[in-house]
Amino acid sequence: MMTSPSPKREIPNRPVSTPVNTPVNTIEWSNGAVSLIDQTRLPSAEVVLEVRDYRQLIEAIESLRVRGAPALGVAAAYGIALGAQSLDVADAADFLARLDGIAREIVAARPTAVNMAWAADRMMALARRGDDVAQIKTALVAEAQRIQEEDVEINRRLGAHGADLIADGATVLTHCNAGSLATAGFGTALGVLRSVKAQGKSIKVMATETRPLLQGARLTAWELQRDGFDTTLITDSMAGHFLSTGAIDSVIVGADRIAMNGDVANKIGTYTIAVVARENDVPFHVAAPISTVDPALETGAAIPIEERSPNEVLHWGGVATAPEGVKAANPAFDVTPNRFVSAIITERGVARAPYTESLKLLVERG
Repeated sequence: MMTSPSPKREIPNRPVSTPVNTPVNTIEWSNGAVSLIDQTRLPSAEVVLEVRDYRQLIEAIESLRVRGAPALGVAAAYGIALGAQSLDVADAADFLARLDGIAREIVAARPTAVNMAWAADRMMALARRGDDVAQIKTALVAEAQRIQEEDVEINRRLGAHGADLIADGATVLTHCNAGSLATAGFGTALGVLRSVKAQGKSIKVMATETRPLLQGARLTAWELQRDGFDTTLITDSMAGHFLSTGAIDSVIVGADRIAMNGDVANKIGTYTIAVVARENDVPFHVAAPISTVDPALETGAAIPIEERSPNEVLHWGGVATAPEGVKAANPAFDVTPNRFVSAIITERGVARAPYTESLKLLVERG
């Protein structure tokens, strides 16, 4: 049975009286282990876990202790580095074959987020260029750390590109969590909002609670409060009301996978918000790094949608919230067709329709 990682330290959370204005350090390599914030414990406590086995990291990924497409890419890279350290094999070919199996096992933990496969491909490509096992192990740790560092810089560039799309005085709606916690630091959608604030603009943010696991209430509201944003939390079902009354000027969300035609997979409920935003002439923006764009997918119809346990819908905090025996469906993501997307913000620039042309140019620009 796979064991959960042990807490490295725990800090009880207190109300933020003075904004911190510092992005959260979500995940990092430290003394031969991976340290990460246990996002299932927020906002009641800030618990840092120490992970020394790649199987524990898989458990952390599956249980959403670490989540968000860019952060999952970093986690996958570190998981492969951990797995490499655990292999007591001298022959390079045997080592690579076993490491490839570990990489596949890690990527399978969350099939929708393409960043995991992207990071695994990059790590394995590096590993295959070596012929000395000890040197490969060292190089993999360094490469995973580079992926983490690059992610922070990518999100800062992404934020700068997106900031011009948000007007001074605007009220912005966001769904799920696309902040520091969903990345290696700074954030995608929330990174854009941080960049807006850095420009001296004054904005208000509405965050949906994001059922069934309340990532918006537990994580996004926590991050926004730390950064001193004027924040209002609403239930998912209130979004249509506020969009229709003119209370929201724009919507910005992250993404877990983007097809080459601009179809976007994101947290379940995103599609609904996009449709209502279009009905009420409210711009709907998506913020994501180029690594979230899947060059192999022409449309969103081929994006795999993760189906999570019905218990996440039927229970909360270990308490049943529905009658015993009731069935529940629990798709973790939905796909928003490109016609509802006003712009896709990346670190290489902003793509607009037709996305088959604009995304292709941005992907090839690298």
